[in-house]
Amino acid sequence: MVHTFVYRHKGNPLYFVWDIESGSLYNVDDVAFLCAKKRYGLLSAEEEKAFSDSDKKDVSEINASFDELEGEGALNAPPLIKEFKKRTGAVKAMCLHICHDCNLRCEYCFASGGTYNTPRDYMSAEVGKKAIDFLISNSGDIKNLEVDFFGGEPLMNFDVVKQITAYAKEEAAKKGKRFSFTMTTNCLLLNEEAGNWLNEEMDNVVLSIDGRESVHNEVRHTVSGKNAYPAIVRNSLEFRKIRGDKKYYVRGTFTAKNLDFTEDVIALNDLGFDQISMEPVVLPEEDPMAITRLHIDRIKAEYDRLAEVYLERRKGGKWFNFFHFMLDLDHGPCIHKRLTGCGAGTEYLAVSPTGEIYPCHQFVGRSEYLIGNVGEGILNPEVRERFSGYTVLKKAHCADCPAKYYCGGGCAANALNFSGRPDGQYEVGCELQKKRMEVSLAIQFIERNGL
Repeated sequence: MVHTFVYRHKGNPLYFVWDIESGSLYNVDDVAFLCAKKRYGLLSAEEEKAFSDSDKKDVSEINASFDELEGEGALNAPPLIKEFKKRTGAVKAMCLHICHDCNLRCEYCFASGGTYNTPRDYMSAEVGKKAIDFLISNSGDIKNLEVDFFGGEPLMNFDVVKQITAYAKEEAAKKGKRFSFTMTTNCLLLNEEAGNWLNEEMDNVVLSIDGRESVHNEVRHTVSGKNAYPAIVRNSLEFRKIRGDKKYYVRGTFTAKNLDFTEDVIALNDLGFDQISMEPVVLPEEDPMAITRLHIDRIKAEYDRLAEVYLERRKGGKWFNFFHFMLDLDHGPCIHKRLTGCGAGTEYLAVSPTGEIYPCHQFVGRSEYLIGNVGEGILNPEVRERFSGYTVLKKAHCADCPAKYYCGGGCAANALNFSGRPDGQYEVGCELQKKRMEVSLAIQFIERNGL
C-alpha cells in the first residue's frame, strides 16, 4: 500500500511517496509524484488534468522505475504480516498509581483532580511490594521489566515510592530480572532531595509543564487557586541541571485555547529544556478546551510551523528533540509493537492505590475493566483476552491508514470515550497521528540530506 504527501520546507514543496508495508520513503519530483498517484488510484480530478499534460516519455521512464521498485518489494509491498497470534501471558510493565491525590487542579485533567473518581487513596508499601511480586511472577522469560510511578502526583507519597523501588531492585536481583523506573511529576514538590534521588533511581523522568506562563496558569493551578508556574519552572530547571545527559522529557498539553502551541514548545526550549513533548488534550467535544474536528486543519498547519522551527533550532545552540517527530526509519518498533501499540491489558497493566489491576492508567476505576488485584492475581482473564485482540489487523479503520505501524491502532481509552468501544476509533487522534507521521518523515529526509 502506498501513501503520497507534500511537505513545504522553506516555502518549497517536497513530494514524497511512502510505502507503508516496507517503510520505504522516496522523495520525487512533481511529475513522478503525479505518476505515483495515478498508478495507485490517488489522483484528484484537478491532478488528473496535470497528469494528462505530462510528457509521455517521462511518464514511461518513471513507471519503469516504479516497476523495478515493486519487483524488489520496496514499493506497493505485500502486507507486513497477515495474522497475529494473541499474547496474553507475560507482563512486561506496570503503572503504579502511587496516590489518587494531587496538589494541582488542572482544568483538563482526565483523572478528576488525580482521584480517578475514587477516594483520595494512597498506595501503601505493602500493596506496592505485592504489585512488584505480581509483575515478577507474571513476567515469564522477560528479563527487563518496567515500573511507572504515576498519580495524581507521586511525590505526595514519595516515601512509599522509595520503598517500592528498593524492594523491586532486591527481588529482581534474586530472580535474574532488571527493573527500569519512570516517574511523571508536576514538579511542585521536586526539591533538591527528591531530585537527587530521582536522578539516581529513575531511568526516565517526565516533567509536566504546559509551556508559556500565561497558558500554564490559565488551566493549571494549586488547590487553593494560586499560580504554581514560578515554583514548577524553578524546580524543574534545578532538576534539569542534576539530570545532565540522563533520560527525561518535559510533557506539555495543548487545548483549544492554545492552538499556537509552537510558542509553548519555543518557550520550553528557551527555558533550557531539550527533550520536549506537547500533547493534544482529549476531552468531550462539548468542553470549551476540547480539540474537535473543527480544529484539525489549524493544528496540522501548526505542526508544519513547529517542524520548521524545529529544523532551524536543531542546527544551532537551541537543539532539541520533539517527542512526536522522533521517528526511527532504520529500526523502529518490533512487529508486536507495530500491531498492538502500548500493549494495554496484555504486557502493560496498571495498579490502583488499593491494588486493583486494570488494562492501563486511564481505565483505573472502571469496574467493567477490572482484571484482578495484586493479592489474588488475575480474576477476570476475559478482559485481557479482549485486549489481546485489539490489533491494527482487526480494526477496520486501520486497514488503509499510512500511520498504522507507528500508531499501533491508537489509544484504547480514547477510543472507548469517543466511540464506546476500546477497539473503536478516535477520529481526531487518527488525523493528528497521520499528520505527525508525515511531518516526521519529511524531517528525517531534510536532516539526512542537509537541506
